[in-house]
Amino acid sequence: MVFRIHFTAEDLARTRVADAPMPLVELKQAARALQDRRQPARLSGWRRHSLARLSAEARLALDFIPPAGWSPTFIGAPQSGAPEELIEQVRATPASQIRTALTTILPHNSTMGVPPLTCHLTDPAFLDRLCDGLSVLYEVLLGPYWPAIVDAFTADRAVRMRQVLHGGVEQLLSQANPHGMRWNAPVLEIPTPGDSNDYDLHLEGRGLLLVPSMMLARPVIHYDAEPQPAVTYPASFDSPLRRLTAFAPAAAPARTAAPVAALLGHTRAGVLTAIAEHPGCSTKELAHFTQLAPSSASEHATVLREAGLITTVRYRNTALHSPSQLGLNLLNHTSDGPLGH
Repeated sequence: MVFRIHFTAEDLARTRVADAPMPLVELKQAARALQDRRQPARLSGWRRHSLARLSAEARLALDFIPPAGWSPTFIGAPQSGAPEELIEQVRATPASQIRTALTTILPHNSTMGVPPLTCHLTDPAFLDRLCDGLSVLYEVLLGPYWPAIVDAFTADRAVRMRQVLHGGVEQLLSQANPHGMRWNAPVLEIPTPGDSNDYDLHLEGRGLLLVPSMMLARPVIHYDAEPQPAVTYPASFDSPLRRLTAFAPAAAPARTAAPVAALLGHTRAGVLTAIAEHPGCSTKELAHFTQLAPSSASEHATVLREAGLITTVRYRNTALHSPSQLGLNLLNHTSDGPLGH
């Protein structure tokens, strides 16, 4: 049916887009996609490659992240940070917190396929095994593709920031994912396929955190997230090619030395630096930052994009440029200023 999120004026003022991808959210969705044969064919190679590399602990972790249904919320909290640190936070979850969560969920979900081993989650040794499995899952399912996921997140966020600038938070809510979320002021309505109940969440001044996700096919509501509820939604829904190629194993090696060599030089290095300092900037803004003609700024951006050092998305009639992880790494590992002279 429908999950309705109710906003006040204070909630609109406190609604924001996440600053960075959230590894455990992406990991939980990747684990679901790994097991869901209904996922698009674009994931077939990724699925075969990943399944062959899972340890016993990783398969144990999969038991708690089924293709659909209940999964412990504390293993997929919407938080940004290093995956290793976030998994250690899961490992340190107090048994009392786990018991409270299980007491709340289990009596009402007897038909949702709760794993038989759920009762062992409060055992520190068992939780250690589960967290070891989460670490392996991340290394196998997401680690090789994380730069592409970060690039897609950054590009999507640049578009959402433009929406806020041009039409405020209400435009953001109405356009972030119009296929999966409907803004009917002052309520954000999110269909919940397969659920016969309607739900209402009153934000009560906390606002909402919006989190672009590469793995999601439809929005997911984290109603109990702290310090504010969150909604993860499919990133780049309007750029399907980005989603189709993100999990291609050959994507990273395809960055050959020839196009990167073409970047050497003061002007183009300055363009890359300007984009890194102003992610999501338009070509007109880029020209202003670098004191170049718009046509020249556009040409340099094209070379940078073909070399994989920036990503470009379109918002209305405007091209928005953001640095890729490859571009940032190149800048960060250059000792004598940006890319040489």
